[in-house]
Amino acid sequence: MDFLFDYGLFLAKIATVVIAIVGILIVAKGLNGRHGSPKGELEVTDLTEQYKHTVHQLEGHLYDKALLKAKEKVEKKEEKAKDKVRQEEVKKAAKEGELSHARDPRLFVLDFHGSIDAKEVTSLREEITAILAVAIEGDEVLLRLETGGGMVHGYGLASSQLDRLKTAGIKLTISVDKVAASGGYMMACVADKIISAPFAIVGSIGVIAQLPNFNKILKKNDIEFEQITAGEFKRTLTMFGENTDKARDKFQDEIEETHGLFKDFIAVHRPELDLEKVATGEHWFGRQAHDLGLVDEIGTSDDYITKACKEREVLNIRYVRRKKLAEKLAGATGEAADILLLKWISRGQRPIV
Repeated sequence: MDFLFDYGLFLAKIATVVIAIVGILIVAKGLNGRHGSPKGELEVTDLTEQYKHTVHQLEGHLYDKALLKAKEKVEKKEEKAKDKVRQEEVKKAAKEGELSHARDPRLFVLDFHGSIDAKEVTSLREEITAILAVAIEGDEVLLRLETGGGMVHGYGLASSQLDRLKTAGIKLTISVDKVAASGGYMMACVADKIISAPFAIVGSIGVIAQLPNFNKILKKNDIEFEQITAGEFKRTLTMFGENTDKARDKFQDEIEETHGLFKDFIAVHRPELDLEKVATGEHWFGRQAHDLGLVDEIGTSDDYITKACKEREVLNIRYVRRKKLAEKLAGATGEAADILLLKWISRGQRPIV
């Protein structure tokens, strides 16, 4: 009886939580509707400062304190001299109205970890727009790219966003630490230079489409499937209808046409490539890709950024979308429900007396 009582109490608590969640979500939705869709914001991280901090921290364990103190004194003196020069340059630039000369060129670091539908392009376009708004001659963008590709239109848009940088005359370097295949390579080929880790996966210049067909199962169970279209090729292959050879041929033509457009796009950006050799749908590891001309250099993004930090300021730019109130509340109430469930399970494991 005690167990049944506990179980009934647990169900009552769950019902209360569910009702509360529904009520909160309704209110939150109303609030979101009044204030419009929440926007995101840029997060800027100074990677050069992070690098210097790491070096100083490690040096503190390696060298004598007196030596470090003397070294810091010299660095401060040099920094002071540089600041004085820069102040003079800024005053002169401001007087002449040449704001582009009021700062040194920077390396902007972006990250793109792509999904199947390339939804990350929403943040990428905001990041690129921000950089274009402040870019000066000599600025460079490093994109740390990691994706196995996905939908053609999504990765086509992502590639077009990168092309905005090239059109504006900003040097674009793309680093592939793990994978840039298919749509990922479509993005990578836009770059002025592609860097690949030795065992990163690169290539897969091909197009694939596949879908199951349940028509035989439907027929076996006397289930009819009807599909009404206007236009002979509004629908070619289908999951539930009976596919015809004509529909298959049309679908194959569409795949071949897409592959042709893919190859044409790469040919524009990397005309030296032997497309007959590399556009077979195969993928290669970094060193193999380098031999084939798919990438320009073997290395990692860490190597590139570390070297840049010694020469200039490096900034990591991220566009972060703020979560809606409903999403935050749903997450919080979901966690509360999980805690309640765990408490009940732990109680049920104890002996009943």
